[in-house]
Amino acid sequence: MAKQILINVAPWETRVALLEDTVLAELHLERRAERGIAGNVYKGRVTRVLPGMQAAFVDVGLEKAAFLHASDLAPPEELPPDMLPATPAVAPEELEDVEEARPARTRRPLVPIEERLAKGHELLVQIAKEPMGTKGARVTANVSLPGRHLVFMPGTRHIGISRRIEDLLERDRLRLAVEEERPSEGGFIVRTACEGASKKDIQDDVRFLTRLWAHMQKMADATGAPALVHQDLDVALRVVRDLFTSDVERVSVDTAADYARLLEFVEATMPRLASRVHHYQGATPLFEQHGVEKKIARALDRRVWLKSGGYLIFDQTESLTTVDVNTGRYVGKTNQEETVLRTNLEAAATVMQQLRLRNIGGIIVIDFIDMEKPVNRRKVFEALQEALRVDKARSTVLEISELGLVQMTRKRTRESLEQILTTPCSACQGSSRVRSVEMLAYDVLRQAQRLAALDAEATAFVLRVHPEVAAFLRELPEGGVEALEALVGRRISLDADPDLERHECDLQRSPR
Repeated sequence: MAKQILINVAPWETRVALLEDTVLAELHLERRAERGIAGNVYKGRVTRVLPGMQAAFVDVGLEKAAFLHASDLAPPEELPPDMLPATPAVAPEELEDVEEARPARTRRPLVPIEERLAKGHELLVQIAKEPMGTKGARVTANVSLPGRHLVFMPGTRHIGISRRIEDLLERDRLRLAVEEERPSEGGFIVRTACEGASKKDIQDDVRFLTRLWAHMQKMADATGAPALVHQDLDVALRVVRDLFTSDVERVSVDTAADYARLLEFVEATMPRLASRVHHYQGATPLFEQHGVEKKIARALDRRVWLKSGGYLIFDQTESLTTVDVNTGRYVGKTNQEETVLRTNLEAAATVMQQLRLRNIGGIIVIDFIDMEKPVNRRKVFEALQEALRVDKARSTVLEISELGLVQMTRKRTRESLEQILTTPCSACQGSSRVRSVEMLAYDVLRQAQRLAALDAEATAFVLRVHPEVAAFLRELPEGGVEALEALVGRRISLDADPDLERHECDLQRSPR
């Protein structure tokens, strides 16, 4: 499978696309005014303890207090097996690849949270789940810090090895390299990307992460709560750190400054891959060159067509997501059972690809077409499990029922693509969704940038957009029309035109 990473940087947002054989597998987006906080470490202050829920609310300086469950407060050694804490906040998908990353646990009950915390207590916590909708962030006191090769977990003494590293001699070599250098306190997860790394690179990562933890502790001691103690990397560096492995053929970034920044990061952390980082300078925008813009638009469609002629229907609600499989135009060549089986097998792979791309989490119900033969139901379930192997998000899937229903859960740590790029429709009282004014405004800026590049002789332009989009652009503190002017090197005035649709824009030479 040919993989490449495309990084599109604009003054208003950064978008990172992972392509697998030209298929858009993942899309990561970070807006300047809304940088994600998952993985950040804060010094927080307890504002309320809830004994009945065995939880507490912690003020970390965000708009809403963060939620801390008792199982995320206890050191891992203290937890019984049936009370595991939330997945560590940094690189949460990594634990799907590792052996049990925590030591054997006793079955003694947890000490009640009200005996461990009280209002006003201060403690270090890490964001495990971004704020979503009306809910504040979920935090954990079990901090984990990812490096290129390792994840450092100060609260444990265990060394876990990625399950995807299968060679026993290599596993022993990696474990020994970590054990030789690790400090007296703290445990490590050896990441999949560590396979084949030199002893020096591994031990450099050990030293870097332990120094980082020491620095964070010192900073926390000198700072009053609430305060940010450690901020995770921005989306471009974070995706390169987590996804740029030896099977990625190319990383392309479309600005000179970010190319230099990424190259420096790669040379410092994974020098053998540095030659695969490229500065894209083509006339056609990077995402358009690879057809990504159209793929993003299709990722918001409710209906997804299968190559066979069948199709899927995605319906997302606040409580769950349903996926309905239909044969559509596909009538098969043999009999009905064979037609249904072929459609369901194709649907199984496509459903998992779409869940990953759309970043859909929580409870998911897949309604496959009914199959009469148990052996065929088993084939579809096995195809679903096989498709799950490339998804790093933690999932639980139940056996397919006689009615063709599959129930599953998928770990959710950030908002879905639909939540990021759309907004509830005001005309139908929120029963459906339309593209958000924020997404439309940024798309208009990209369109205007392309149009301006086609008219190199113009000294100034008038950009006409829908009034709702114009109002949003005028209120942007940065990254709006002024940023567009800097990109194209010409003056641009903004006009609101009620005759235009929300997604439309018109760029003309200025008469003045």
